[in-house]
Amino acid sequence: MSRVVLEGLEFHARHGVYDTEAVLGARFVIDAELHYPFAGLPDHLNAAVNYAAVYDAIREEVTEQRWQLIEVVADRVARRVLRDQPRLESVTVRVHKPFAPIPGVFRDVYAELTLHQGEQA
Repeated sequence: MSRVVLEGLEFHARHGVYDTEAVLGARFVIDAELHYPFAGLPDHLNAAVNYAAVYDAIREEVTEQRWQLIEVVADRVARRVLRDQPRLESVTVRVHKPFAPIPGVFRDVYAELTLHQGEQA
C-alpha cells in the first residue's frame, strides 16, 4: 500500500482534563498517514488526495474544538479526513502531547488510531 505522510504538524490547542490546560493550552503535534493507491496515478491534483486540504481539516479539528482526551482528538481527525477524502482507503493519525502533565521524565505521549474507509460513520 502506498501512502502520503503529513508528519509533525504543530498546533496550539486546549485539550486536556485539567482546568489549566483549558486556560493555557499546549503544543500538540499531529501525524497523518494517508493510505491510497497512487501507482500509475496521472499527474493531476484532482486524481490524488489533496494534502493541503487534509492539513486544513486537521488544523480545524485540533484547534477549533476542545476535548479532554487525545484519543478523542485522534478519532475526530481520522473520521474527518476519511469523510473529506473519499479516495483514501485508510488513515493513521497520531496525536502527540509532548508536554503532557505527567510527573517524571518522558519524551512524548501520543494516541494512535487507524481507520479504514467506511468505518467513519
